[in-house]
Amino acid sequence: MRIISGSFKGKKINAPSKLPVRPTTDFAKEALFNVLNNHYHWDEINVLDLFFGIGSISLEFASRGTEKIVSVDIEPGCVSFLSEITQTMELEEVISVVRKDVFQFLEKNNQGSFHVIFADPPYEFLQEDYDRIIELVKENDWLKSDGELILEHSAQIHFENHPHLLQTRKYGSVRFSFFDFE
Repeated sequence: MRIISGSFKGKKINAPSKLPVRPTTDFAKEALFNVLNNHYHWDEINVLDLFFGIGSISLEFASRGTEKIVSVDIEPGCVSFLSEITQTMELEEVISVVRKDVFQFLEKNNQGSFHVIFADPPYEFLQEDYDRIIELVKENDWLKSDGELILEHSAQIHFENHPHLLQTRKYGSVRFSFFDFE
């Protein structure tokens, strides 16, 4: 994985091969950040990164100047890896790494609301798992009124009829669906 833009542009991060992750491709990540670049000033937002895996999205936001990022994952190897990287890159004040089941984390909001919530659940998640994420984010006021929830998913997951869907973008086999709750 490499960081695409910002103060750490070009930095390569090599995650241990034993981690059970499927990182967002550089192509898809670059496309996602091009979309977000038109919506936000990086240093004026906060981000919640759910199912962070190796932390690619969190690190990209941090590199671009986002100063508050909360990254949540249950996998101990992923938590250890991102914690180590944030320390090495001196980003402990920017990225808070939380080891917790994402559904349990979303059940109770003691973190406040976020401008961007990004979730990249395991691809074996079912439609109802994605719907539950949307429901918990909305029910527990995780998203700021001008914010967006972004779900990364496969082509088998569909949101066309969801009342809060803004758009879905396709990049190869990756889909990003954007939601708001206004």
